[in-house]
Amino acid sequence: MAMSRAAAATGAVTRRRLGATAARSMASWFGHVEPAAKDPILGVTEAFLADPSPDKVNVGVGAYRDDNGKPVVLDCVREAERRITGNMNMEYLPMGGSIKMIEESLKLAYGEDSQFIKDKRIAAVQALSGTESRGLDFSGLMDDIKNAPDGSFFLLHACAHNPTGVDPSEEQWREISHQFKVKNHFPFFDMAYQGFASGDPERDAKAIRIFLEDGHQIGCAQSYAKNMGLYGQRAGCLSILCDDEMQAVAVKSQLQQIARPMYSNPPVHGALIVSTILGDPELKTLWLKEVKGMADRIIGMRKALKQNLEKLGSPMSWEHITNQIGMFCYSGMTPEQVDRLTNEFHIYMTRNGRISMAGVTTGNVAYLANAIHECHAVII
Repeated sequence: MAMSRAAAATGAVTRRRLGATAARSMASWFGHVEPAAKDPILGVTEAFLADPSPDKVNVGVGAYRDDNGKPVVLDCVREAERRITGNMNMEYLPMGGSIKMIEESLKLAYGEDSQFIKDKRIAAVQALSGTESRGLDFSGLMDDIKNAPDGSFFLLHACAHNPTGVDPSEEQWREISHQFKVKNHFPFFDMAYQGFASGDPERDAKAIRIFLEDGHQIGCAQSYAKNMGLYGQRAGCLSILCDDEMQAVAVKSQLQQIARPMYSNPPVHGALIVSTILGDPELKTLWLKEVKGMADRIIGMRKALKQNLEKLGSPMSWEHITNQIGMFCYSGMTPEQVDRLTNEFHIYMTRNGRISMAGVTTGNVAYLANAIHECHAVII
């Protein structure tokens, strides 16, 4: 009996020691972890939300807002969701994603009557979307294209360049395309703002059409975050123009193999919304109307900001505000000037001076203009 009590006591001590050792071991696994640095873009919104000032303005977030500064869900999206609800299952999509969404996306990017689509030359999968002069240094861009090694890979923004809002003109796109042919470069287009830039999806795809007319093989990444407001759905399409149908089949199989270890199957809900809207003439017409409305509001706010700055008597030119296009305005403000805007005027944006025009409203544009004027936010 005595030995049993002694053994029990010894066992209890051992368990306590093991427990303490285990606790210390577990604590040491994460005790050295330091807080991560704030995200330079998402951190702007966190700081904005924590600011109690009634005058605060957030022009950092890259998401559309109405003239009251509120998030927007398009009517065409609401109707598409109504049609989907209760009528679709939630099974896994194939690795390549929604065939219907891909078909509609290709027509939007390459053209409704594209011969490339008819010839099945495009390998495509559903994908998860994600300068100091304040203008385009076109001669510098062309020098870079000419000086790059033959056969280089270039990432190009098809429209509404992020973060500058500075796009080449149609004539400049033709010169770029010609030089790409001379150097045998591969153009890969990022098209996240089709329709959202000018209000016309065909006009916003002009750069891609120019390259197609000139006989390039291209890559294209489309996103529906901005032009359909599907920010949380991560709906997009990745496509590669190939020589023929057999090559397209092979390339698509490789794209699917890349997707498999990354996310296996793309999400279904966003794909259903996109394919429902683009595949229905009535909903597509409504979408075209609504995306033009978003683009027109942004264009209107650019004009209003420029006019308010000019009224304040600044001797500097503000033409770049209306010459740029899309969600963002590259203001030319320095990090120090941005810090002053935040600290003194409670205006939040990224420190590179990028203004999200979606955050500018008729209610805050005069206040924003005055703050920028006070900070002398111009680089000559």
